[in-house]
Amino acid sequence: MALLSSDVERTIKFYQELLEFPLTEIFENRDYKGSNHFFFDIGNGNLLAFFDFPGLDLGPYQEVLGGLHHVAISVDPATWERLRGKLEMAGVPHQMESGASIYFKDPDGARLELLADHLGEMYGARVM
Repeated sequence: MALLSSDVERTIKFYQELLEFPLTEIFENRDYKGSNHFFFDIGNGNLLAFFDFPGLDLGPYQEVLGGLHHVAISVDPATWERLRGKLEMAGVPHQMESGASIYFKDPDGARLELLADHLGEMYGARVM
């Protein structure tokens, strides 16, 4: 999955420092000179990718029917508790659901969910 970033440094700070997802690579986007393509390790062998497109007015993030609703990321329960505390300390508005999901938005407005279950589980049930 690839999302858009309007500010590379801000995106790196949010995902790497706040959410603890290490930046694994950043290089120039081959399709748009001056644009970056960069990746975060979100665990379980998965990466979350970003592009920035300086000079293009892409407008703010919009959640639209048929488009991206949210990105759900499974983390172990201890990590979930730690990240919940970090979101609260940073003043990031969030919503908790079912005692195991935290919904919030990244700096560009993309909705994220941290799920306190191991990959392949949801609320204690196997989903894969």
